[in-house]
Amino acid sequence: MTVGRGDEDMADPGDRRTAGRPVSPPPAALPEGALDAIGTGAYVVDEQGHILAVNDHALELLARSREELLGQDAHDLLHRDGHGQPMPTSRCTMRPPFHEGRTAQGDGEHFERGDRTLLPISWLLTPYDLGEHGSGTLVLFHAQPEREAGARPGDTELPVPELDRLALLAETTTRLSSTLDVDEATHRLVELVVPRLADWAVIDLITEWDEVWRTLVVHADGDKLVRHEGLEGPMPPVPQESQMPLSRALRGVASTLAGPQTYNRAPDSGIAVEQRRLFEVTGIHSAAIAPIRSTREVLGALTLGRAQQTEEFTADGLPLLEDIARRAGLALDNARLYQRQRKVAETMQNHLLPQMPRVPGLEMTVRYLPAPDASHVGGDWYDAFSLPDGATALAVGDVVGHDLEAASGMAQLRNMLRAYAWGIEEPPSRIAARLDEAILHITDVSMATMIFARVETAEDGNWRLSWTNAGHPPPLLISHDGLVEFLTEEHGLLLGTGANLPRTDASAVLRPGSTLVLYTDGLIEEPGRTLDDGLHRLRRHAASLAHRRLPSFADQLLRRVRPAANDDDVALLVLRVPVRSRQRP
Repeated sequence: MTVGRGDEDMADPGDRRTAGRPVSPPPAALPEGALDAIGTGAYVVDEQGHILAVNDHALELLARSREELLGQDAHDLLHRDGHGQPMPTSRCTMRPPFHEGRTAQGDGEHFERGDRTLLPISWLLTPYDLGEHGSGTLVLFHAQPEREAGARPGDTELPVPELDRLALLAETTTRLSSTLDVDEATHRLVELVVPRLADWAVIDLITEWDEVWRTLVVHADGDKLVRHEGLEGPMPPVPQESQMPLSRALRGVASTLAGPQTYNRAPDSGIAVEQRRLFEVTGIHSAAIAPIRSTREVLGALTLGRAQQTEEFTADGLPLLEDIARRAGLALDNARLYQRQRKVAETMQNHLLPQMPRVPGLEMTVRYLPAPDASHVGGDWYDAFSLPDGATALAVGDVVGHDLEAASGMAQLRNMLRAYAWGIEEPPSRIAARLDEAILHITDVSMATMIFARVETAEDGNWRLSWTNAGHPPPLLISHDGLVEFLTEEHGLLLGTGANLPRTDASAVLRPGSTLVLYTDGLIEEPGRTLDDGLHRLRRHAASLAHRRLPSFADQLLRRVRPAANDDDVALLVLRVPVRSRQRP
C-alpha cells in the first residue's frame, strides 16, 4: 500500500519484507470473512498504515502469506516504483486521501510480490470503521496489465463503473458490519444507496412474529434524505402464491424489476394494494426489488425507486442490488441476534437480582449495568435484606466468569448467603467463612469475591457498619462534607480458594449525611490502566457528587466512572444516612 509513515521523504532502501516495527495485535473483531466476499484483493490498515486484516485474494495476488503481511507498514512492504525501487512517500498517490479520510482510486502503481517481482495494480481506498478500535482504511487492488507503448495513464483493465461498484460494496460491508443496532443498520443502508443508485429507498422487514413491517421509506431531496413515516408501518401478510415482485422478494425469490404498470391490474393481495399506493404517492416510474436474506432465513426486502431520476432500472443492475441486499442481510441478522441475546441476558439478570428493602432512617439505591457484549451474562450481584435482630444485611459480589454458568453461580451464592445470615446470628466474618466452606462442595461456583456487611443503630443514635471483605474492591465512604475514605481494613482472601484462613471484621460509624458505596470491579477496571487509576477516578467523582440526591448520585457515578472500554458488568449498591437539611437536586 502507498500509505504509511510520512515523516521521511524516502523509504529505507533495505529489504522491507521483514522490517516491520512492533505494533499492537490486530483487533479480533475484524471481519476477514467480509473482506473475502469483496471479490478482489483487499486489506485493512490502521491510522499508521499497518496492515490489520487481509483477504485470500490479496494473498494470492501478492504471493505472500498472511503472517508476512499482518502488522507490517503497507507502504514500506509493498509500494515500489516502476524499476522495483522503494517509493518515496512524497510520491505516494494514496497518502493524501488516506490522511484526509476520503475515498479515492487510481492506477499505474506497483506492489512488490513475495518473489520480488512487481505487480502493476489499479487501486481504490475508502475509510473503514474499526468500531471501538478507532478508524482505519480499506484498500482494494486489482492486477493491471503493463501498459503498451502509447497507452494512456487512465487505461486500466478494471473500468471505472466496476471500480465504483467495488467501492460501493466495500463501503456497504464496512458501514453495515460496524453496527449491531438494527435501526442504525437500516438507516446506514439507505444512506448508501440514496441518491447514488435511486432517489427512493424502501425497506420492508419480517418481524420475529412473521409479520411484515415497512420499516423505512426515504427519498432524496437534493442533498437531504427525507423520511416519509406516513408510508411506514405494518403490512398485510405475504401470500405464498402471489407472483407480484414484493411478495416474491419477501419469500426469498430472486430480485425483480417493477413499475406502476406492474400494479395496474387487479391486486392479488393486500400487500399489492400497499405497493400500488407507494407508486402513486411517490411517483416512482422504475423500481428494483431484492430480497434481504441471512444465511438462515429471509429477513425482508429492499426496494430502490426512481422518480426524479429519468433513467430506468435494467436487469444489468440487479446483481449489484442483490450484492448490497446480501451484505445488508448478514449485518441485520448479526444485529438481531445481538439484540436478542442482550434482551435475554438483561431479562435473566433482572429476575435474579432482588428488590431492596425499605429501612427507616436510611436511603438505599442500587444499579446494575450489563456488559456491552450480550454474551457476557455476568456474575456481578448485590443484595440487601433485613435480619432477625433488626439489623440490615448488605452484600455485593462477583462470581468469576462471564457466562450463564457465572450467573447461575451468582444466584446460588446469594441464596446461600441469605440462608446463613438469617439462620445464624454471627458477625459477617463467620457468615463469610461458612459460605466459603460450603461453596466448594454444594455449588457450581469456582471462585468469587464479596463484601458482606451489617448496618445497625448504635447506642449513641448513629448507624454502625460492620463488614468483612473476601477479596473484593474496598467500600467507599463519603462524608457529608465530601471527605472520601476507602475502607481497606480486614481485606481477606476471595471465596473458593480452599485455604480456610481466618476471616476478620471491621467497623465504622456512618454519620448523618454520609454515603456508603459498594461496587464491583467493572466500575473501576480499565484495560491498560492500573486498579489504582480506577480507584482514584472513583474517589474524585464520588466526592464531587456528595450532595446529589441518591438516585442522581448513583446514575452520575456510573456515567462518569465506568470506563467506556470496559467489557464487564457493574453492580452498585449505595446507602446514605440522611440529614435534615435540604440536599441539592
